[in-house]
Amino acid sequence: MTHTRIGRRSALIAIAGLAIAPAACGQNALSTAIKVGSKNFTEELLLGEMYAQLLEHAGYRVDRRLNLGSVEVAMAALERGDIDVYPEYTGTALLVVLKAQPITDRAKTYETVKREYERRFHLTWLAPAPMNDSQALATTPAIAAKYGLKTLSDLARKAPQLRLASVPEFTHRPDGLAGLQKAYGGFRFASIKYIAIGLKYKALLDGYVDVAVAFGTDGQIDADHLVVLEDDKHFWPPYQVAPVVRDDVLTRFPKMKTALDALAPFVTDAAMRRLNWRVDGNHEEPVDVARDFLRSSGLSA
Repeated sequence: MTHTRIGRRSALIAIAGLAIAPAACGQNALSTAIKVGSKNFTEELLLGEMYAQLLEHAGYRVDRRLNLGSVEVAMAALERGDIDVYPEYTGTALLVVLKAQPITDRAKTYETVKREYERRFHLTWLAPAPMNDSQALATTPAIAAKYGLKTLSDLARKAPQLRLASVPEFTHRPDGLAGLQKAYGGFRFASIKYIAIGLKYKALLDGYVDVAVAFGTDGQIDADHLVVLEDDKHFWPPYQVAPVVRDDVLTRFPKMKTALDALAPFVTDAAMRRLNWRVDGNHEEPVDVARDFLRSSGLSA
């Protein structure tokens, strides 16, 4: 879930890889590789690259199919077998894929998505990371002070005076604006401006908008000293990330569970914010940041 600044070179490689891999490698060669996918924002690219490098370190061949798109696109690719594994968030799985009611308890949320994915889709959730990349709404300290914004209840009341930076997906997802309006009431903003994911914080800091859609592990939150408004009615469920794998792939490549589960304890909120900022703020490539993190965590040579 944090969103994106993708290096142009990385994006082109990802797209090209999807286009030419079958022709270049042939079906037999591809069948011996694990196809690692991801959604199309910074954190997913980092996690997908970590999964790929961990699997390579475990001795597997990997076919990278990163930067696919939304949850709907990634999930469809997983069900079709176009990819074998990708990082997903428990809250997204619960609300968007399973269309279930929110659950605030982390363990119950994970148990529910794990059970239902196995029953409905023959997909396995591996170990979840402790990080919680929850949906959020953020503003600047100046705006928070001017309008008395500390909680989402405050924002729901003040929304008619404020401009929101959003992405189209947020306005129709059940864990987005429509859900907030139902849970809190209000949330009728003066205007909603659709802004590219990588530019939403710049728009906020430049005064083009007053509030921006955010995620709990966005690197810009700490770097720009932003205020994340408290979800005082506990609308959003936990968003722990974990690898979701096709059952048939786990049968074919049994050591991949051990390789990927080893990563989970290291992926904390603080660690993910630092990694996301290296890509979004320092403009480093996800492949390099992922490699550094795995080495520093003792997970690869």
